[in-house]
Amino acid sequence: MNDLLKGRGAQSAISNDFLNQEIVTDHIEGLDEELLIERPKTQLFYETPNKVVNKVTSPDVGMEYSLNPYQGCEHGCIYCYARKTHEYWGYNLGLDFETKIIVKSNAPALLENHLLKPSWKPKPIVLSGNTDCYQPIERELKITRQLLEVFAKYRHPVGIITKNVLVTRDLDILQDFASDNLVKVILSITTLDDGLRRILEPRTASVKSKLLAIEKLTEAGIPVSIMNAPIIPSINHHEIPAIIKAVAERGAQGVNYTTVRLNGKIADIFEGWLKKYFPDRAEKVINQIKELHGGTVNDSEFGKRMRGVGNIASTISKLHHISKNRYMKNMKSTPWNLTAFRKGGNYSLF
Repeated sequence: MNDLLKGRGAQSAISNDFLNQEIVTDHIEGLDEELLIERPKTQLFYETPNKVVNKVTSPDVGMEYSLNPYQGCEHGCIYCYARKTHEYWGYNLGLDFETKIIVKSNAPALLENHLLKPSWKPKPIVLSGNTDCYQPIERELKITRQLLEVFAKYRHPVGIITKNVLVTRDLDILQDFASDNLVKVILSITTLDDGLRRILEPRTASVKSKLLAIEKLTEAGIPVSIMNAPIIPSINHHEIPAIIKAVAERGAQGVNYTTVRLNGKIADIFEGWLKKYFPDRAEKVINQIKELHGGTVNDSEFGKRMRGVGNIASTISKLHHISKNRYMKNMKSTPWNLTAFRKGGNYSLF
């Protein structure tokens, strides 16, 4: 595997269904050139959208509104459902998704304008829901921190979903939020095996760092829950009890899960990944994913698509609930506070 691109999930570009013309590496004689001439570098593209707060119409994702300061994600998670959305921008869902990052630099100003609308009533707005608001470039650009400063100014509730421990950089603001029950952090943990993490989601934080982040957030009074996702049969499903035990011991208030689903050409990328890293069980894993979704690798039907159906889905569900009842039985979730919102804002963060 010496020819693999380290630090990248996808190992190639893949055609975009929305484009009529693309650059390819096929010789007219029928011979293929090397697809990757050199290691691709991350590129930033700046976008100025008209709005950033999105109404979520799906009934099974647990949020009403989301805000994504970035599109595309350097984390490179091979299974990521958000890869498909990169095609709408004219890029491919393979390496382009990981290396061509769209930055919404005007997001903080747009958020403030949204909160000032006379018709707006406070509802939790979740960062991110699609691509990670704390992906590596956030360390430099600090757009997520600027968004948090706007939320703090108006005392507006905010949720955070991330795989990156960079969230602990903003403990000062998050602790202020927590004093009024205005924040919840959801940390995504797929595995406790760093060897698996490095190939499954290569630029995410280490397992040790994630567990330490749970402790730091909890000690600061910031409510943390865990998304154990995605569950992939014969890859990480057996880790469910150990993950729930580990996060409970560090103060996580709750845990949820989803099973893997491979929409569009994400299936091609994922199958290629399986054959590279798990050739002994690649066919078995794909067949089990198909069993989860009624014979295909993806299901778009609300109520079924996130958890799956059938015997494997039932086994995963039972293992999750037994483990949760064992290690998190007495955990209580912190309720949202929707009464602190100040339409006029305030003049100090604290």
